[in-house]
Amino acid sequence: MARPKGGKNKRWSTEEKLRIVRRYFDERIGQGTLAKEENISAGQLYNWIKRYAEGGPEAMENRKKPGNPFAALSTSKSLTEEQRLKLIVEKQKIEIERLKKGYVVKGVGASKEFVTLRDLNTK
Repeated sequence: MARPKGGKNKRWSTEEKLRIVRRYFDERIGQGTLAKEENISAGQLYNWIKRYAEGGPEAMENRKKPGNPFAALSTSKSLTEEQRLKLIVEKQKIEIERLKKGYVVKGVGASKEFVTLRDLNTK
């Protein structure tokens, strides 16, 4: 039950999640059966049930993803010295984490390529 290639992920509203989870508790339907009826993955349903059991209806609220906090800074032309230095430090932290994981980035934009250090050393 995967999404089609290039398709968008389904966004479930809080009301839809609550309706499905309440069906599980009220009607005592099995997770597998309910997942098939509602056209949702069993893992996603399990996570919703767990969150609902631990935090109630408030836990079913959609959480906003944080996004990239540096995107606005990197495109801004009028950075203060402090903002510019913070951006440099954060970029260096990201590069250090990449090196720890064993890869580097070559190129920019659409032609960006992730190269493992093992491949880099053998060339």
